[in-house]
Amino acid sequence: MATQKQYVGGWTAFAAVLMIFGGAMAFLEGISAIAKDQVFVTTTNYVFSFNLTGWGWIHLILGIIILLAGVALLATGAMWARVIGVILAGLGALANFLWIPHYPFWAIVLIAIDIFIIWALCTDNHRHRHAAPA
Repeated sequence: MATQKQYVGGWTAFAAVLMIFGGAMAFLEGISAIAKDQVFVTTTNYVFSFNLTGWGWIHLILGIIILLAGVALLATGAMWARVIGVILAGLGALANFLWIPHYPFWAIVLIAIDIFIIWALCTDNHRHRHAAPA
């Protein structure tokens, strides 16, 4: 019995592309935070404050994982890739929320992208599956 390749399209494909883009941006954000701490200006008197180099490593690693998950989602469209995508987009949104003191505008943009990824992966209903042969 041959396995069928699932068609990846619609919101799932768009979410996968956004994951690849968002992962690449988080990766570059992490590299810039590790390489030059002076690039970012930290707001004063914020509720929480973290070491910028540590956050750089977190964004670097999370960015690589999100990028790879986006590639897996785009290549397979499998349910496990969708679940991993939702979990990683949630972690990305949380990391960017905590990144707000260092780069507010970019953090809010990435939070919006992560929320859209979660919405797209949760609402696409797999109407594009090929019918099984009789």
